[in-house]
Amino acid sequence: MSLPGAEERFDFASELLGRDLLAICRESNNSNGFDDLNDTRNTQPALFVVESLLVDDLLRQGRKASLIAGHSLGEIVALYAAQVIDAKNALRLLKRRSELMATAGGGAMTALIGFDRKELEELVNATEGAVIANDNSSAQVVLSGAPNAVKTVSDALICKRAIPLKVSGAFHSPFMAEASQAFAAELDEVNFKNALIPVLSNADPIPTCDAEVLRQRLKKQMVSGVRWRETMDVMADQGINTLVEIGPGNILSGLAKRSMKGVTTSQISNASDLGH
Repeated sequence: MSLPGAEERFDFASELLGRDLLAICRESNNSNGFDDLNDTRNTQPALFVVESLLVDDLLRQGRKASLIAGHSLGEIVALYAAQVIDAKNALRLLKRRSELMATAGGGAMTALIGFDRKELEELVNATEGAVIANDNSSAQVVLSGAPNAVKTVSDALICKRAIPLKVSGAFHSPFMAEASQAFAAELDEVNFKNALIPVLSNADPIPTCDAEVLRQRLKKQMVSGVRWRETMDVMADQGINTLVEIGPGNILSGLAKRSMKGVTTSQISNASDLGH
C-alpha cells in the first residue's frame, strides 16, 4: 500500500540526489557502492522520505502530539513534523548532512551497555579525545572520538557489553567540527518557522517552539551528544504516557519502556501500521 504523495517526494529526492532513490530502496540488498542503501548518502534521505510520509498520514488523520523529538537524523524529521521546515528543505539539508558525514573520516564509535554511570563519566572526563555521543539511557551509551581514546575507555570500564560500531567517522563529537561548520552555513539558508508543537532537541532537550532557537540547537548537533536519556526524563516530567515511534525498528520504544514508568508505546514503520 502506497501513501499519498510518495511518488512526488521520491521523485524530488531522486532529482536532488542525482540517482533513483526509490530503486535503491527496492534493491536494498545490493552492494554496488554508491547505489547501496547502506551508504549514508542514501540512507538519510530515504529514511526522511519514508518517515515524513508516515507523519503526513498521521496529520491527515487528525493526530496531534503534545511534544515531539527525534534521535540524531530524526531531529530533522521532528522539525518537519512540527512544521518548522518543509519536505524539500529538509531533503536539501539531509543531502548536505549525509555528504558531510560520509566524508568526515577518522574516529571511532563504541556502544556500551550495563555500567556504572559515575565510573563511565570519570573515565570519559579523564580521557582526552573521547565523548559520550549518544546518551541513550541510564544503561546504554555510545562513545565517540579518537580510536585509541574510545578503546581506552571501553577497555577500562566494567560493563556488560562493549560493541564497536561500523561507522565512517566519530559522529556527535568534536571530530565533526569542520562538517558542523559547513552544515551550519547550510542551515542559515533555510527558512525556519516557529513550531506548532514543542520540540525537544538533541543538544538541548528543553521544549521550545522558537524557530531561531531550534535552528541554533540543530547547528550544535553534529559536535554534541544526543541527550536522549534527558529527553525521556523531560517527557516523563511533562506527563507524557504514550509514545509513538515513527520509522523502522523499535529501539526508541524499547529504551522508553525500560526508562519511563508506565509508558505505552506503539511503532509506525510502514503504511500498514497506520490503521486505515
